[in-house]
Amino acid sequence: MHDALTGLLEQKAPVDRETWRSWWDQLGAGGLDKAEVLALLASLTSRLPDHETLRHLLDSLAERRPAATVTTPWEGTVNVVGTGGGPKTFNISTASAFVAAAAGVKVVKTGSRAYTSSLGSVDLLERLGVRLTSSYAQTEDTLAAFGIAFAGPFVYPAQLTRLARTVAPTSMKPFGRFLNALGPFLADLPVTAQVTGVSAAAPIDTLRELAATTTTRRIWLTTNDTGADELLPFATNTIHGDRSPTRIIRPGELTPGDGSFGDLRPAADPAGAVDHFLSVLSGTAGRVATRTVCLGAAALVVAAGTRRDWPSAVSLAEEAVRSGAAQDLARRLAAAAAAAAPGRAPATAPAPATAPAPATAPRTLAVSSV
Repeated sequence: MHDALTGLLEQKAPVDRETWRSWWDQLGAGGLDKAEVLALLASLTSRLPDHETLRHLLDSLAERRPAATVTTPWEGTVNVVGTGGGPKTFNISTASAFVAAAAGVKVVKTGSRAYTSSLGSVDLLERLGVRLTSSYAQTEDTLAAFGIAFAGPFVYPAQLTRLARTVAPTSMKPFGRFLNALGPFLADLPVTAQVTGVSAAAPIDTLRELAATTTTRRIWLTTNDTGADELLPFATNTIHGDRSPTRIIRPGELTPGDGSFGDLRPAADPAGAVDHFLSVLSGTAGRVATRTVCLGAAALVVAAGTRRDWPSAVSLAEEAVRSGAAQDLARRLAAAAAAAAPGRAPATAPAPATAPAPATAPRTLAVSSV
């Protein structure tokens, strides 16, 4: 049994970086069998270890990344990603990303296919016709053209793919709790800030410790008293900042505080997810849905430094919805992806505002490992 697995099971001391290095070395050399890899994943999923073990794990993966292809940080750009879990809703953070980008914020969204829900962000984007980017250069080009980009699996450590291949045909879905919790810290993006919604299923104290030791970007972790991984107008929300005081947003403080999860239900039939999502972006899915995505977008506006005060950030987001800019952005991004030939980068200029969004998208998108 490898020392990494022994250490996780015994929990007598943090598993150090050297031990994780040995684990990845043996995994790459084919020296670990399926049973041992499954046991390690099961251990990480059943009980997330201490933050020191996780920091060593993250650092051991970071040092194996290929030489950086990005020479300068993406100033003023914010990544939005959640841990998943909690009550089922439509894809709030994806909608908030479009609204914030339409309001003038540079946004990179990372995410995955569904682990704990019926439709993850990647599943929705595929149906919408929006392609994930496949390189840092392509991501930069898409950001320059549209102000928003959805990063593909290239931002994640290749060792995750190796784990998945080793346990195949066993699905990685049973380990979603661990992958969702740690996923927001695995993506390698040179953004200024990151806003991560944390559900009650994830260990907020451990994630706060990880955020405090992350030096490449400013991280906000958001929680609320409903257990969802989103900011909600009808909940008491807490924003845990790594370099700023904790901020509490109560119902009625920035938007009216009425509403419930019944107002945020996903489409009853996944086939209707695109139409429902576009109605959210246009503000026709109900007042609570609009308030929710605007509150989430406001967090991105403030985190990126586009606005300093929350009330003006909420107003900016509301205007992006009211004017039709958010829905138009989603349609243009989908139209550009449809117009791009296979293997080519997305269009470097926005498509006409009247370009229709395709009803479905070909299943050619890369699948994120987390």
